[in-house]
Amino acid sequence: MDDSGVSRTVLITGASAGIGKAFAEVFAAHGFDLVLTARRADRLEAIAQDITARHGRRVRVIASDLADPAAPARIFDEVTRAGITIDALVNNAGYGLPGTFLNSTWEQHRDFLQVMTTAVADLSHRFLPGMVERRYGRIINVASLAGLVPVSAGHTIYGAAKSLVIKFSQSLALECLPHNVHVTALCPGFTYSEFHDVNGMRAQVSQMPSFLWMDADTVARQGFDAVMRGDMVYVNGRVNRAIAFLTRIMPQWIVMLVLKRTARKWRKM
Repeated sequence: MDDSGVSRTVLITGASAGIGKAFAEVFAAHGFDLVLTARRADRLEAIAQDITARHGRRVRVIASDLADPAAPARIFDEVTRAGITIDALVNNAGYGLPGTFLNSTWEQHRDFLQVMTTAVADLSHRFLPGMVERRYGRIINVASLAGLVPVSAGHTIYGAAKSLVIKFSQSLALECLPHNVHVTALCPGFTYSEFHDVNGMRAQVSQMPSFLWMDADTVARQGFDAVMRGDMVYVNGRVNRAIAFLTRIMPQWIVMLVLKRTARKWRKM
Protein backbone atom coordinates (compact mmCIF):
# COMPACT_ATOMS: atom_id res chain seq x y z
CA MET A 1 0.00 0.00 0.00
CA ASP A 2 1.11 3.57 -0.62
CA ASP A 3 1.08 6.36 1.97
CA SER A 4 -2.69 6.73 1.59
CA GLY A 5 -3.30 3.06 2.46
CA VAL A 6 -4.28 2.11 -1.11
CA SER A 7 -2.48 -0.66 -2.98
CA ARG A 8 -0.56 0.91 -5.89
CA THR A 9 1.95 -0.27 -8.48
CA VAL A 10 4.54 1.72 -10.42
CA LEU A 11 6.22 0.79 -13.71
CA ILE A 12 9.77 2.14 -14.05
CA THR A 13 11.82 1.96 -17.25
CA GLY A 14 15.61 2.01 -17.22
CA ALA A 15 15.43 0.66 -13.68
CA SER A 16 18.67 -1.32 -13.60
CA ALA A 17 20.90 1.57 -12.45
CA GLY A 18 21.16 5.27 -11.71
CA ILE A 19 18.03 7.39 -11.41
CA GLY A 20 15.76 4.49 -12.39
CA LYS A 21 17.09 2.30 -9.60
CA ALA A 22 16.76 5.23 -7.19
CA PHE A 23 13.12 5.68 -8.22
CA ALA A 24 12.49 2.01 -7.46
CA GLU A 25 13.79 2.57 -3.94
CA VAL A 26 11.73 5.72 -3.41
CA PHE A 27 8.44 4.23 -4.63
CA ALA A 28 8.99 1.04 -2.63
CA ALA A 29 9.68 3.08 0.50
CA HIS A 30 6.32 4.81 -0.06
CA GLY A 31 4.47 1.49 -0.26
CA PHE A 32 4.25 0.93 -4.01
CA ASP A 33 4.68 -2.47 -5.62
CA LEU A 34 6.92 -2.35 -8.67
CA VAL A 35 7.29 -3.45 -12.27
CA LEU A 36 10.87 -2.86 -13.37
CA THR A 37 12.06 -2.96 -16.94
CA ALA A 38 15.46 -2.52 -18.58
CA ARG A 39 17.76 -4.50 -20.85
CA ARG A 40 19.80 -6.20 -18.12
CA ALA A 41 17.69 -8.92 -16.50
CA ASP A 42 20.38 -9.89 -13.98
CA ARG A 43 20.59 -6.35 -12.63
CA LEU A 44 16.81 -6.11 -12.38
CA GLU A 45 16.54 -9.43 -10.53
CA ALA A 46 19.15 -8.34 -7.99
CA ILE A 47 17.31 -5.06 -7.38
CA ALA A 48 13.97 -6.88 -7.10
CA GLN A 49 15.32 -9.30 -4.50
CA ASP A 50 16.83 -6.48 -2.47
CA ILE A 51 13.66 -4.37 -2.49
CA THR A 52 11.46 -7.33 -1.60
CA ALA A 53 13.76 -8.25 1.29
CA ARG A 54 13.97 -4.73 2.72
CA HIS A 55 10.53 -3.29 1.92
CA GLY A 56 8.34 -6.37 1.50
CA ARG A 57 7.05 -5.11 -1.85
CA ARG A 58 6.05 -7.28 -4.80
CA VAL A 59 8.39 -6.71 -7.73
CA ARG A 60 7.98 -8.00 -11.27
CA VAL A 61 10.89 -7.86 -13.70
CA ILE A 62 10.52 -7.44 -17.47
CA ALA A 63 13.73 -7.47 -19.50
CA SER A 64 13.16 -5.37 -22.61
CA ASP A 65 15.02 -3.03 -24.95
CA LEU A 66 12.97 0.08 -25.70
CA ALA A 67 14.98 0.65 -28.88
CA ASP A 68 12.70 -2.02 -30.32
CA PRO A 69 9.48 -0.28 -31.47
CA ALA A 70 7.47 -3.34 -30.37
CA ALA A 71 8.79 -3.22 -26.79
CA PRO A 72 6.14 -0.91 -25.26
CA ALA A 73 3.33 -3.13 -26.56
CA ARG A 74 5.05 -6.24 -25.17
CA ILE A 75 5.51 -4.62 -21.78
CA PHE A 76 1.87 -3.52 -21.69
CA ASP A 77 0.64 -6.95 -22.75
CA GLU A 78 2.74 -8.77 -20.14
CA VAL A 79 1.53 -6.48 -17.38
CA THR A 80 -2.08 -6.86 -18.52
CA ARG A 81 -1.86 -10.66 -18.70
CA ALA A 82 -0.46 -10.71 -15.18
CA GLY A 83 -3.48 -8.75 -13.96
CA ILE A 84 -1.31 -5.87 -12.70
CA THR A 85 -2.82 -2.39 -12.52
CA ILE A 86 -0.30 0.36 -13.21
CA ASP A 87 -1.01 3.45 -11.13
CA ALA A 88 2.27 5.27 -11.75
CA LEU A 89 4.69 5.32 -14.68
CA VAL A 90 8.28 6.54 -14.63
CA ASN A 91 9.69 6.96 -18.14
CA ASN A 92 13.34 7.03 -17.17
CA ALA A 93 15.19 4.92 -19.77
CA GLY A 94 17.74 6.93 -21.69
CA TYR A 95 21.31 7.44 -22.78
CA GLY A 96 23.46 9.81 -24.84
CA LEU A 97 25.16 9.71 -28.22
CA PRO A 98 28.42 11.68 -27.85
CA GLY A 99 30.04 13.52 -30.71
CA THR A 100 28.66 15.37 -33.69
CA PHE A 101 25.58 14.45 -35.68
CA LEU A 102 27.58 12.74 -38.44
CA ASN A 103 29.74 10.77 -36.02
CA SER A 104 26.83 8.37 -35.43
CA THR A 105 24.95 6.35 -38.01
CA TRP A 106 21.33 7.13 -38.76
CA GLU A 107 20.41 3.74 -37.25
CA GLN A 108 21.96 4.87 -33.96
CA HIS A 109 20.02 8.15 -34.06
CA ARG A 110 16.82 6.27 -34.94
CA ASP A 111 17.19 3.92 -31.97
CA PHE A 112 18.05 6.87 -29.73
CA LEU A 113 14.87 8.72 -30.67
CA GLN A 114 12.83 5.55 -30.21
CA VAL A 115 14.05 5.19 -26.63
CA MET A 116 14.09 8.86 -25.66
CA THR A 117 10.84 10.11 -27.21
CA THR A 118 8.66 7.56 -28.99
CA ALA A 119 8.71 4.97 -26.20
CA VAL A 120 7.87 7.69 -23.66
CA ALA A 121 4.75 8.69 -25.60
CA ASP A 122 3.88 5.07 -26.46
CA LEU A 123 3.95 3.80 -22.87
CA SER A 124 2.07 6.87 -21.65
CA HIS A 125 -0.60 6.33 -24.30
CA ARG A 126 -1.04 2.68 -23.31
CA PHE A 127 -1.23 3.11 -19.54
CA LEU A 128 -2.99 6.49 -19.33
CA PRO A 129 -6.53 5.25 -20.15
CA GLY A 130 -6.60 3.05 -17.04
CA MET A 131 -5.37 5.91 -14.89
CA VAL A 132 -8.05 8.23 -16.24
CA GLU A 133 -10.75 5.60 -15.73
CA ARG A 134 -9.68 4.98 -12.11
CA ARG A 135 -9.18 8.71 -11.54
CA TYR A 136 -5.68 8.24 -10.19
CA GLY A 137 -2.36 8.31 -11.97
CA ARG A 138 1.18 9.62 -11.68
CA ILE A 139 3.54 9.91 -14.65
CA ILE A 140 7.14 11.09 -14.35
CA ASN A 141 8.98 11.69 -17.60
CA VAL A 142 12.69 12.08 -16.87
CA ALA A 143 13.85 14.93 -19.08
CA SER A 144 16.93 17.07 -18.43
CA LEU A 145 18.18 20.57 -17.81
CA ALA A 146 19.49 20.19 -21.37
CA GLY A 147 15.91 20.46 -22.61
CA LEU A 148 15.52 23.91 -21.04
CA VAL A 149 18.75 25.64 -22.08
CA PRO A 150 20.18 26.49 -25.51
CA VAL A 151 21.98 23.61 -27.16
CA SER A 152 25.70 23.36 -27.78
CA ALA A 153 27.76 21.42 -30.29
CA GLY A 154 27.78 17.66 -29.85
CA HIS A 155 25.13 15.31 -28.49
CA THR A 156 23.11 16.89 -31.27
CA ILE A 157 19.72 15.28 -30.68
CA TYR A 158 19.87 14.93 -26.88
CA GLY A 159 18.69 18.42 -25.95
CA ALA A 160 16.06 18.38 -28.67
CA ALA A 161 14.71 15.04 -27.45
CA LYS A 162 14.54 16.25 -23.85
CA SER A 163 12.84 19.47 -24.95
CA LEU A 164 10.18 17.39 -26.69
CA VAL A 165 9.67 15.34 -23.51
CA ILE A 166 9.19 18.52 -21.48
CA LYS A 167 6.64 20.02 -23.89
CA PHE A 168 4.84 16.67 -24.19
CA SER A 169 4.65 16.38 -20.41
CA GLN A 170 3.30 19.89 -19.96
CA SER A 171 0.56 19.41 -22.53
CA LEU A 172 -0.37 15.98 -21.19
CA ALA A 173 -0.47 17.35 -17.64
CA LEU A 174 -2.99 19.99 -18.67
CA GLU A 175 -5.15 17.37 -20.42
CA CYS A 176 -5.11 15.17 -17.33
CA LEU A 177 -5.94 17.82 -14.73
CA PRO A 178 -9.65 16.89 -14.50
CA HIS A 179 -8.83 13.21 -13.91
CA ASN A 180 -6.49 13.35 -10.89
CA VAL A 181 -3.60 12.23 -13.10
CA HIS A 182 -0.40 14.19 -12.48
CA VAL A 183 2.30 14.40 -15.15
CA THR A 184 5.74 15.80 -14.33
CA ALA A 185 8.76 16.47 -16.52
CA LEU A 186 11.74 15.99 -14.24
CA CYS A 187 14.81 18.00 -15.28
CA PRO A 188 18.01 16.99 -13.50
CA GLY A 189 21.43 18.32 -14.42
CA PHE A 190 24.66 16.41 -13.89
CA THR A 191 23.82 13.33 -11.82
CA TYR A 192 26.15 10.69 -10.40
CA SER A 193 25.22 7.51 -12.30
CA GLU A 194 26.42 5.18 -15.05
CA PHE A 195 25.08 7.56 -17.72
CA HIS A 196 28.44 9.18 -18.49
CA ASP A 197 30.29 5.86 -18.39
CA VAL A 198 27.95 4.36 -20.98
CA ASN A 199 28.33 7.26 -23.41
CA GLY A 200 32.09 7.55 -22.92
CA MET A 201 32.03 11.01 -21.33
CA ARG A 202 33.29 10.18 -17.81
CA ALA A 203 36.71 11.82 -18.30
CA GLN A 204 35.23 15.05 -19.66
CA VAL A 205 32.44 15.51 -17.12
CA SER A 206 34.71 14.61 -14.20
CA GLN A 207 36.34 18.00 -14.76
CA MET A 208 33.09 19.78 -13.92
CA PRO A 209 32.98 21.48 -10.49
CA SER A 210 31.41 19.42 -7.72
CA PHE A 211 28.64 21.95 -7.01
CA LEU A 212 27.06 21.10 -10.38
CA TRP A 213 26.51 17.47 -9.41
CA MET A 214 23.62 15.75 -7.60
CA ASP A 215 23.18 12.16 -6.49
CA ALA A 216 20.54 9.92 -8.06
CA ASP A 217 18.74 9.29 -4.75
CA THR A 218 18.12 13.01 -4.22
CA VAL A 219 16.95 13.46 -7.81
CA ALA A 220 14.47 10.58 -7.43
CA ARG A 221 13.13 11.76 -4.08
CA GLN A 222 12.56 15.24 -5.45
CA GLY A 223 10.89 13.78 -8.53
CA PHE A 224 8.52 11.70 -6.42
CA ASP A 225 7.55 14.70 -4.31
CA ALA A 226 7.10 16.84 -7.42
CA VAL A 227 4.67 14.49 -9.16
CA MET A 228 2.69 13.97 -5.96
CA ARG A 229 2.33 17.76 -5.64
CA GLY A 230 1.29 18.03 -9.26
CA ASP A 231 4.28 20.04 -10.52
CA MET A 232 4.29 19.98 -14.32
CA VAL A 233 8.01 20.73 -14.63
CA TYR A 234 10.56 20.32 -11.86
CA VAL A 235 14.22 21.29 -12.18
CA ASN A 236 16.40 19.53 -9.62
CA GLY A 237 18.74 21.69 -7.55
CA ARG A 238 19.13 25.41 -6.98
CA VAL A 239 22.15 25.67 -9.26
CA ASN A 240 20.28 24.04 -12.14
CA ARG A 241 17.25 26.26 -11.57
CA ALA A 242 19.52 29.30 -11.63
CA ILE A 243 21.13 28.13 -14.88
CA ALA A 244 17.71 27.59 -16.48
CA PHE A 245 16.55 31.04 -15.34
CA LEU A 246 19.67 32.89 -16.47
CA THR A 247 19.80 31.31 -19.91
CA ARG A 248 16.15 32.26 -20.37
CA ILE A 249 16.55 35.96 -19.50
CA MET A 250 20.03 36.65 -20.90
CA PRO A 251 20.42 37.86 -24.50
CA GLN A 252 20.70 34.74 -26.62
CA TRP A 253 23.77 35.98 -28.49
CA ILE A 254 25.67 36.05 -25.19
CA VAL A 255 24.48 32.56 -24.26
CA MET A 256 25.44 31.17 -27.65
CA LEU A 257 28.87 32.84 -27.50
CA VAL A 258 29.58 31.15 -24.16
CA LEU A 259 28.38 27.82 -25.49
CA LYS A 260 30.56 28.09 -28.59
CA ARG A 261 33.64 28.73 -26.46
CA THR A 262 32.99 25.92 -24.00
CA ALA A 263 31.55 23.24 -26.28
CA ARG A 264 34.86 21.65 -27.26
CA LYS A 265 35.99 21.51 -23.64
CA TRP A 266 33.02 19.55 -22.37
CA ARG A 267 31.83 17.70 -25.46
CA LYS A 268 33.52 14.82 -27.18
CA MET A 269 33.70 16.06 -30.77
